[in-house]
Amino acid sequence: MRRTETAWERTRGLLGSPAPGRGQGLLIAPCNSVHTMGMSYALDVVFINRLWRVVKVVHVLSPWRFTAALGARFTLEMAGGEADRLGFAAGRLLRWEEASCKSGQ
Repeated sequence: MRRTETAWERTRGLLGSPAPGRGQGLLIAPCNSVHTMGMSYALDVVFINRLWRVVKVVHVLSPWRFTAALGARFTLEMAGGEADRLGFAAGRLLRWEEASCKSGQ
């Protein structure tokens, strides 16, 4: 999973990118709504609040659709079907850990 770093990355999301693979996704923050206008593939969208609790999961959001969640601070976009495969469900508490890279690896 990767996280957006800039306003442009948040605005763009996965638009213009190939479909994420198994176990891949994009965490967008701050974000409480997404659209799939111009997308060529469906997404699973997981909305997460400030305490890292899942508030809503949208399964297989087709292209040219919109969804939102009140109270969401983060949005995780993944390939359609990944939320179920990874066990995301409303009420589940998550934890985000930044990956560290060591020299020579």
